[in-house]
Amino acid sequence: MNKIYYLSSCNTCTRIIKELHLPEDFQLQDIKTDPITVSQIEAMRALTERYEDLFSKRARLYKELGLKDKSLTEDDYKNYILEHYTFLKRPVIIYNDQIFIGNSKKTVEAAKCAIHD
Repeated sequence: MNKIYYLSSCNTCTRIIKELHLPEDFQLQDIKTDPITVSQIEAMRALTERYEDLFSKRARLYKELGLKDKSLTEDDYKNYILEHYTFLKRPVIIYNDQIFIGNSKKTVEAAKCAIHD
């Protein structure tokens, strides 16, 4: 399954989606209106090293909750992502069992190459 987890109110996410020129078989999931499930986060985790890779330390709530001063476990990262969409590093692009996390130029270029090569 080819899928993008994104936030429709995020200009960066919508710009990246347009830039990728996605094939029709891609599913888009707005994580604000259609929250991530346990099985979805576990499937993402299976494609990466750890839950921390999926976690956004730029989220406003990260600072507000003082999480940077805490020692978070893998379960903590998973639970925070499930608890509030803002903790998922966006967008998350899954294509042919490859995962691309975040909006760095390098990540977006890698996703673009994978999708169109």
